[in-house]
Amino acid sequence: MGKGNIRVLAASLIGSAIEWFDYFLYGTVASLVFNQLFFVTEDPTIGLLIAYTSFAIAFFLRPIGGVLFSHIGDRLGRKKTLVLTLSLMGISTFGMGALPTYQVIGIWAPIFLTCLRFVQGLALGGEWGGSVLLAVEYAPKNKKGLFGSVPQMGISIGLILGSLVMSVMTLLPEAQFMAWGWRVPFLLSAFLVIFGLWIRKGIDETPAFKKAQEAGEVIKLPIVDTLKYHWKAVLIAMGSKVVETAPFYIFGTFIVSYATGHLHYDNTDALNAVVVGSLVATILIPIIGHLSDKIGRKKIYLFGIAMTILYAFPYFWLLQQGSVLLLFVATIIGLGLIWGSVNAVLGTMISEFFPANIRNTGISLGYQLGAAVAGGTAPLVATALLARFNDSYVPVALYMIFTALVSLVAISFIKDKQYVETDTTVVPNVKG
Repeated sequence: MGKGNIRVLAASLIGSAIEWFDYFLYGTVASLVFNQLFFVTEDPTIGLLIAYTSFAIAFFLRPIGGVLFSHIGDRLGRKKTLVLTLSLMGISTFGMGALPTYQVIGIWAPIFLTCLRFVQGLALGGEWGGSVLLAVEYAPKNKKGLFGSVPQMGISIGLILGSLVMSVMTLLPEAQFMAWGWRVPFLLSAFLVIFGLWIRKGIDETPAFKKAQEAGEVIKLPIVDTLKYHWKAVLIAMGSKVVETAPFYIFGTFIVSYATGHLHYDNTDALNAVVVGSLVATILIPIIGHLSDKIGRKKIYLFGIAMTILYAFPYFWLLQQGSVLLLFVATIIGLGLIWGSVNAVLGTMISEFFPANIRNTGISLGYQLGAAVAGGTAPLVATALLARFNDSYVPVALYMIFTALVSLVAISFIKDKQYVETDTTVVPNVKG
């Protein structure tokens, strides 16, 4: 692997990790802090539901961000998109860390916090597609799965960084943590963003985008062509995302409030379990990505669907035992192995659904619509189900199984040998 490819993968991975670190901080802090300092109500459950609602609403901004920034990516290049999205994410996250609480400015506190969360949603909506394509479009033909899995590692690395920093902060006395400790990770993210921008400054445009430019195939309105000619591929990409995103937010975000608030685990133990599970996923993702170049991405993806269905009830049973060891085991299997397998191949798989001249728009729209429908709502749905069914985990487990079945239906519309490659385009062989 040449030095140029290493820098490209580094730029893709580091930027992705920083974006997800910033994004996940909100989800973790929402369950520990925001329901007390920003979304203030007499009922703690209502406060948590409102906090998770603000968490979910930002997901519906992600498709808009995906269309907006992927338009820039398909028109002007992937690199410009990545600089813009990382800058916006840094500004909004730093702003959260500096924001006065409800006790200081009243109703304006949750309003400003929600607005900053919206900016995060827009930024991440544009970041993911650009970072995946930066890796995939530089990849040799027989290493697309490996290269495409590298930016996917940024998701688990971001979760590790966010959970690890918050785990350290929760070691502070409760009063100090609530007063200022929770702000530290948000403020420190500014230094990570500056470093990420420096790394991305030195990369060039992808070969696929250059070929599209030279062939005169750059489209004025990529979203129009995407919806007109590739709407089936968008729907399949959207459905494919569901089994990756909903269980992920159960395993990685909802688990914190569920384990501490309902099962009486310690905050630090719950956060550390997420860190270890994410670390296992980070190690497995490139291995599985490389394996997908040999046996195919669809087989690994179907394995992830089957395991999600089979593991939904055992996962909650392990948590119910009250053992810290089993808490770690449950999270490692769910977040590390099962989610890691699906996540490793998802980016590369759906990037192969679309031609190069609208690829950024196509993958961003499908991926972010799936995230909006299934990802942002997952902690909210799970919390609401627990409240409705007297803390029974059965409805939440059934919800996880349902998300896997949705993706199984979606992927059934792609044949085993689904892609026909040419120099500048990849055309999906979609059933129907």
